Amino acid sequence: MTSIYIGLGSNLADPRAQVEGGLRALGGLAETRLLRRSRLYRSAPWGRADQPEFVNAVAQLDTTLTPHILLDALLTIERKAGRERDTTRWGPRVLDLDILLYGDVVLDEPGLHLPHPHLHERVFVLMPLYEIAPELQIPGLGRANALLTRLDTSTCWAIDPLCTA
Repeated sequence: MTSIYIGLGSNLADPRAQVEGGLRALGGLAETRLLRRSRLYRSAPWGRADQPEFVNAVAQLDTTLTPHILLDALLTIERKAGRERDTTRWGPRVLDLDILLYGDVVLDEPGLHLPHPHLHERVFVLMPLYEIAPELQIPGLGRANALLTRLDTSTCWAIDPLCTA
């Protein structure tokens, strides 16, 4: 089993329910076990400000799925939630599932980059990641807690009580 971290986000069609549904779907993946999940966080949009705020979370899972098979499974979950991918970057979305980390794997291929290339720039990823794994070492970047100290955390806040999977 490999320990992985998935980022979840939504800002359309009842974002809170979309993220909770995404967490349930992750828990139902074959050859995968949901270990922990963060609280839900509300955050300002990143990359494009002309859209609603997001609801975000991070989940830790153990899996035997390969990174590519996992990515395909995540894309299937997104489609089932109603996400239609187009060429718009960082735009509004019903559900977004990103592989943040896949163990210690470092990968740079078309369509799959590990660790996630913007992980260290996104407070809405680092805050929930820090919540469930504050000492996590991110390959090539450092510890989650140290990375978080470099970001403005005023644009992201927890919106529900502490919970665990």
